[in-house]
Amino acid sequence: MKFVKQLKWKQVLAVVAGVAIAGSVMAITQDMSREAIAERIQPTMKVRIAGTETQQQAAASEARSGEQVYNQACAACHTGGVLGAPRKNVAEDWTDRLAQGMDVLLEHSINGFNAMPPRGGCARCTDEEIEAAIEFMIAEL
Repeated sequence: MKFVKQLKWKQVLAVVAGVAIAGSVMAITQDMSREAIAERIQPTMKVRIAGTETQQQAAASEARSGEQVYNQACAACHTGGVLGAPRKNVAEDWTDRLAQGMDVLLEHSINGFNAMPPRGGCARCTDEEIEAAIEFMIAEL
């Protein structure tokens, strides 16, 4: 309160005017159409009822091809061989791994092995999609 008492009425008026002007300038620069306002005030989260499925979830639940999974989740490491990741269609990278059999290779891919995280970091990938991605990476060997 002591600070407020020390201010002169002109200083208080200047601060109030400055805040009012800044607020109006900000309002003028923003798009004030109904659509823009609706976009700004929409909720950040939605409640979903168990048993209901949205179209987006239904589309996401469709199996992706090995190439799609590779491009979305695997390419970051398997293109350049990051931390020893076997590169796509490079025979010497896959020889020892393929010698163990597809079941072991799939198990390592699903559960993680050495530097590879479980499912290669693709938590939403199904076992079948992981296997399809492996088959895509070794298709030309």
